[in-house]
Amino acid sequence: MKKLLLVLFAALSMTVAANAQSTGAAGKHLPSVNIKTIDGKSFNTKDIKNDGKPIIVSFWALWCKNCIKELNAFNEVYDDWAEETGVKIYAVSIDDAQRNANAKAFANSKGWEFEILSDSNQDFKRAMNVGDIPHLFILNGKGEIVWQHTSYSEGGEDEVYEILKKVAKGEKIK
Repeated sequence: MKKLLLVLFAALSMTVAANAQSTGAAGKHLPSVNIKTIDGKSFNTKDIKNDGKPIIVSFWALWCKNCIKELNAFNEVYDDWAEETGVKIYAVSIDDAQRNANAKAFANSKGWEFEILSDSNQDFKRAMNVGDIPHLFILNGKGEIVWQHTSYSEGGEDEVYEILKKVAKGEKIK
């Protein structure tokens, strides 16, 4: 019984840790992976740039309710965030090629104003060690990953905004 409890506790601890903020990839740059724009044009992830300002890279899928909630929440405040921090958001769909055909219409119906990219082979997802989605990365003006987070809960965008403000000022993220 004690072994079972230890195993359950260890599993719970790993789950909590996976859903907590992490800077394990801090200082790393995005890998170079060929994916597509939502319009089907070739795009290399090394081209995810923002003239020295913060960047959000968010992995999502049409079937992921929390992904949609997170991106909707970001869209509501995107203009304000961009004005204050200069942030640019790249939402990377990991839907397969068949579903990805619907991603453009879906994003348009939601009025999302950020860049939508397609990783239908999930090469970028694997290169970034993304397991669960939504999975969010924040990059500083040098293109270095300074913060990442998995999952979404209502109001989580407030924490992201606080991180963005620090990144925009050049502050280190702990």
